[in-house]
Amino acid sequence: MSGLLALLDDVAAIAKVAAASVDDVIGQAAKAGAKAAGAVIDDAAVSPKYVQGFSADRELPIIWRIAKGSIRNKLLVLLPLGLLLSHLAPWAISPLLMLGGAYLCFEGAEKTTHALGRGGTGHTGMPKDPGPQTRDDPAHLEEEKAQGAIKTDFILSAEIMTIALAAIPPSSFWLQTATLAAVAVMITAAVYGAVALIVKADDLGLAMAARGRLALTRRTGQGIVRAMPGVLAALVVIGTAAMLWVGGSIVLHGLHDFGLHSLPDWIKDAANSLAAAAPPSIRPPLAWGVTATLDGIFGLLLGILLLPIGEKLITPLWRRVFR
Repeated sequence: MSGLLALLDDVAAIAKVAAASVDDVIGQAAKAGAKAAGAVIDDAAVSPKYVQGFSADRELPIIWRIAKGSIRNKLLVLLPLGLLLSHLAPWAISPLLMLGGAYLCFEGAEKTTHALGRGGTGHTGMPKDPGPQTRDDPAHLEEEKAQGAIKTDFILSAEIMTIALAAIPPSSFWLQTATLAAVAVMITAAVYGAVALIVKADDLGLAMAARGRLALTRRTGQGIVRAMPGVLAALVVIGTAAMLWVGGSIVLHGLHDFGLHSLPDWIKDAANSLAAAAPPSIRPPLAWGVTATLDGIFGLLLGILLLPIGEKLITPLWRRVFR
């Protein structure tokens, strides 16, 4: 009997350790995913365009196909590459992260200048004539759109996984692996779940407006349909702002790590000084908001400086590789 009790005690201890490990994985994954907010929002804002022009019954299957490609990108390619990098060349993570941050700044600046009337369509919006065969063959067009979306997702997923990898504190190989895998699954589910809701919202609104038994239901459906263009436009704006904020903060943090403290410290001091003049209850969110705004302004200015390089090098290379 005492042996059985000892065994049960050991099992309980192991279960507690396992539960703590799961908590660690989920907690670290949530924090790492939050660091990748800019790329995540951009991914969610970009993806709905890949189902435009298809019948309603094909929208969810296409999104599911893209989501499966996205999780394969993250788990089978980017996660092993990230783990190899963190164990064989950890010194390279910060420069690669800064490179990804600079790319986010470039992309955000390109979208901003395009919205203001300047040329350029961004790496995810390059027009392409599908040709007569594709236009006449819905299955071929669906295949082309899905593959194009998965290729675009690879770049965004690389940004997300790199940011997440840098955000994970030093830990064991298996905990790091589990955390990155959790980040990959959680972010993919969140992004493509949100995309599915966005894409089908207008269909839901039309159904409510046409078949709702109550006047309130019908009015709500009509409101959803009217609101969706504005929601999609707002997503683009939010995604662009988030890219500039996250990209700018990544580059500034990297500069600080490399001993270039002047600009990062000035932003921190400016945010703290402005927050100090406010009531104590709003000082923390105000300091965060000022910091994020200044990071975003820096990201926009850096992106504008990078536009000539991007338009002469990055965009043509993208077109050549993913055409």
